[in-house]
Amino acid sequence: MSNNKNITPFIFPQAHSTVLPDPSNFFSPNLVSKPLPTNSFFQNFVLKNGDQPEYIHPYLIKSSNSSLTLSYPSRSSNSAVISQVFNADITISSTQSSIGKHIVSSYSDLSVTLDLPYSNLSFFLVRGSPFVTASVTQKTPLSITTIHAIISLSSNDSLTKHTLSLNNDQTWIIYASSPIKLDHSTSEITSDAFSGIIRIVLLPNSDSRHEPILDRFSTCYPVSGDAVIREPFCVEYKWEKRGWGDLLLLAHPLHVKLLSNNSVNDVTILDDFKYNSIDGELVGVVGDSWILESDPISITWYSTFGVKEESHDEIVSALKKDVDGLNSSTITTTSSYFYGKLIARAARLALIAEEVFYFDAIPKVRNFLKETIEPWLEGTFNGNGFLYDKKWGGLITQQGSNDASGDFGFGVYNDHHYHLGYFLYAIAVLVKIDPSWGNKYKPQAYALLKDFMTLEKKPNFSNYYTPLRCFDLYALHSWAGGVTEFSDGRNQESTSEAVHAYYAATLLGLAYGDASVVSIGSTLTSLEILGTQTWWHVKEKSTLYEEEFSKENRVVGVLWANKRDSGLWFAPAELREDRLGIQVIPIVPITESIFSDIGYVKELVEWTLPALKREGVGEGWKGFVYGLEGVYDNENGLKKIRTLNGFDDGNSFTNLLWWIHSRGY
Repeated sequence: MSNNKNITPFIFPQAHSTVLPDPSNFFSPNLVSKPLPTNSFFQNFVLKNGDQPEYIHPYLIKSSNSSLTLSYPSRSSNSAVISQVFNADITISSTQSSIGKHIVSSYSDLSVTLDLPYSNLSFFLVRGSPFVTASVTQKTPLSITTIHAIISLSSNDSLTKHTLSLNNDQTWIIYASSPIKLDHSTSEITSDAFSGIIRIVLLPNSDSRHEPILDRFSTCYPVSGDAVIREPFCVEYKWEKRGWGDLLLLAHPLHVKLLSNNSVNDVTILDDFKYNSIDGELVGVVGDSWILESDPISITWYSTFGVKEESHDEIVSALKKDVDGLNSSTITTTSSYFYGKLIARAARLALIAEEVFYFDAIPKVRNFLKETIEPWLEGTFNGNGFLYDKKWGGLITQQGSNDASGDFGFGVYNDHHYHLGYFLYAIAVLVKIDPSWGNKYKPQAYALLKDFMTLEKKPNFSNYYTPLRCFDLYALHSWAGGVTEFSDGRNQESTSEAVHAYYAATLLGLAYGDASVVSIGSTLTSLEILGTQTWWHVKEKSTLYEEEFSKENRVVGVLWANKRDSGLWFAPAELREDRLGIQVIPIVPITESIFSDIGYVKELVEWTLPALKREGVGEGWKGFVYGLEGVYDNENGLKKIRTLNGFDDGNSFTNLLWWIHSRGY
């Protein structure tokens, strides 16, 4: 067994980017010496003016001008888009300051602490907390404003609980750790000087039967939370809490599913205590730690059921042609994404050759992979290459270092898992078929891997890369957007390429005999698949999204923290074959786990097929539609694939034949 802790990190040449924003403005000085997150749930808080909202379930939270604003978002929906609408329901500040910016003083997988130094306020923003908790660090008069009209404000005898009714039918409760006297006008509440803990919470549906629950859990507050992959297919959430009593937080639908998979969970689910969310209903969970257990998946180089023997000849015939066509000198692209797809496509040919026992193809594929991969690892590729960025702590490309849109934004930390996943797939296959090459280039291979899949928080790789750059351990899927400010928060388009990234990383672990990488990679692969099936795959009878959206769409195009969009970054919604294709590429053995629900596959394909009747539909996109059709109608899928005269640049005739002939019948 190899141990990656013994690998001396390889560092690519230093980048001097002209387009990356400076990360230090909003981070406290003690944080900027370490690699910083580039795809986090609070990314908007540290970009540009730091004043765009982020969705920290169940609230949209915005910070500007030394204040913090909470919005319990309403939803706007039609057949094309669902979005959460920000309204400034509650804004908290001190009456003595309207200047200064917030500071991120600490963060973790499940929380971020925002300090407003000029207001003496520190907010513990814990994901899934129905209470927003503020520590008022020294005696300070407070101001709570709203864009709505205040109908009433009532206080208990001890002045530690105050109930606020607004004219938009919302009821908010303010809990204080010691007495605080509040006065109000039409839209503002002011207080005497106060220090201590303030907790503000929306009463769900303004229903008084939920009030005793909020009262009961108002005295225990979380200040931070960590998510730990403690064993394969198992994530544990642990919160640091203060006060007394039990901890109440909210779980989204996938949390609830995974909590129920584990029999040792010491949690209580409050089925009737719910908040609305674009991600599905958020349900109350009582407990200091959660254990989320996903179903194990098997990560293999080959198809699960094997290739039907009678089809070997057809595959070998296609394989000979595709392998003969490999020529490194004919690659014209310098794009890290498209180049990655081409080398991963070639690597597929080697594995298919092994599966159909046509070993004569492998030397040619091996030579092609060596010729095409080594220049990127050695820094000799003409026109592009990997660089190490010290500002945020991670890899960027030469093209991305002076063009924010170069390499699809790779230089501003967009799409890292997609691009690097293709490189890692090709490298993993080459390590498998040429172990001595693998030993030589192991440090460089791990540099690519660790850019988006560092987990250890001890020195070594964690000195150079932020933990899990793309994967969100609360959302339970990845984000792609990088250090670009978006009013709707983070986003991700291609789930299949995200799954592929962790799958490829796991294969690299298998090739190097690294049990830790295999464990982490397979766990993230499993979770990414579950996230995909939960939020991107829209089944006909699904009730997760509004009926008008679910009726029109079988798959989400771009999923945002705060929005669901039927359109793509590169195509309008009506190009359904593109929408299907971008959630399928690349076709590899793990694809069958993503599309394990054959009933849904049929719904998706039948929804897409009419779009293929348009003029000018690309052959490459058709290949993915026909490939999925072959899951439930092998004969028709195969017939249509045989008529294609072109393939996606990451796909091949050989690969589609392998897919069709390896369906389990």
